[in-house]
Amino acid sequence: MKTGLIEIKNENIAQHIYFIRGEKVMLDVDLASLYGVETRVLKQAVRRNNTRFPIDFMFQLSEDEIRFVVSQNVIPSKSYFGGAKPFAFTEQGIAMLSGVLKSKRAIQVNVAIMRTFVQMRKLMLSYKELEDKIEKLEQKYDSNFDVIFKVIKQLIKEKNKPARPVGYKNYDIPDNKTTSK
Repeated sequence: MKTGLIEIKNENIAQHIYFIRGEKVMLDVDLASLYGVETRVLKQAVRRNNTRFPIDFMFQLSEDEIRFVVSQNVIPSKSYFGGAKPFAFTEQGIAMLSGVLKSKRAIQVNVAIMRTFVQMRKLMLSYKELEDKIEKLEQKYDSNFDVIFKVIKQLIKEKNKPARPVGYKNYDIPDNKTTSK
């Protein structure tokens, strides 16, 4: 059971967002630390309000998913979860937590988390735009780059050939003056 309080900062929140089952999620243990409650208290509140948390808002990790998260060094060890299978909350599930946990800190945390999710979405869109631009450039200039690479390879081959001596050759040129005896 982890009870250390996580400071409410975007970078602290972002490092606790994981990609599981094709969703960006936060785990109950990290949310509890952000909200300043014990994990069991958070889980208890969720169980009491289980109709607010359909499968697309929250799900419990399987043993394989727990092993995967631990093996990727996202979580130091399985004991981090305190012996229980963790809940993973999607963005909508985290928003729903604000109706279950009503402290001032919970409201601040939810606002910060929602802002972090929005920033991550914007960042992902900008990466997608950059990827699209690079792909268009590759399609447009692929044949030109082939020519450039061929020229570079040719220059490299020529550089590896033995070089001709540079400068003047020293020839013994006989003097054309004839001497008479």
